[in-house]
Amino acid sequence: MDKIREKFLIDREGKKTDVVLPIKDYERMLEDIHDLAVVAERRNEPTIGLDELKRRLRADGLISH
Repeated sequence: MDKIREKFLIDREGKKTDVVLPIKDYERMLEDIHDLAVVAERRNEPTIGLDELKRRLRADGLISH
């Protein structure tokens, strides 16, 4: 992962109050948060084996062989 290039805004006492990020870093962080939310939602779903996954992908036409 690339280093995040943030800048901080501070108040008169020198305390950080806000952060400014390049839009690409912000969008990447939002995507990561979304991915983590999906994982959390699905954590109690049953798992399937690799062979079953391949079978399903073939049946849906997403992979060949």
